[in-house]
Amino acid sequence: MRVRIGLAAAVCASIGLAAEVPSPQVQIAGAVLAAPAELRDGAAVLGFDGQGGRVKLREGTNEMICLASDPAKTTFESACYHKDLEPFMARGRELLAQKITGARRNEIRNKEVEEGNLPMPREPRTLYVLTGSNFDAATGKVEDSYVRWVIYVPFATPQSTGLSTKASDGAPWLMSAGTAAAHIMINPPKK
Repeated sequence: MRVRIGLAAAVCASIGLAAEVPSPQVQIAGAVLAAPAELRDGAAVLGFDGQGGRVKLREGTNEMICLASDPAKTTFESACYHKDLEPFMARGRELLAQKITGARRNEIRNKEVEEGNLPMPREPRTLYVLTGSNFDAATGKVEDSYVRWVIYVPFATPQSTGLSTKASDGAPWLMSAGTAAAHIMINPPKK
């Protein structure tokens, strides 16, 4: 019995350490790195509180919203996007919290946009995603960093854009064509 309790305590402690939430300053510093340099200082930042819940860490003064990396994950990922995408992104986070993922999550959001229940801009809006193996708060650098760009173009098709729907060696391509979540993916080749 004691061995089981000790083992359970050790597992719980290691889980707690793995999900330690960085300070708001560290979360903000990492989150804004996904945005273009000239937009970082004015970006709003959503991060995590001590219990791992999503909270606003900083008000914004420009059009960008940045998401801090999830401390429960072992790798680094921050994202910044135009504030007009926030209803769509927030709904995606709600669905994830309900364990609704993948194609089903996309179906729900697309249907809600089409029905007029979820605002989505009709003009292009950009999302920047920065990933890496780790964020070093002391240096302000993301190790093994990789940036990709996503330009939302709701209801765009290959015919309306001239883009392929197949990923191809760093070239822009159209994902989710014809839907509310249609977007141009730009994935530079990885180093």
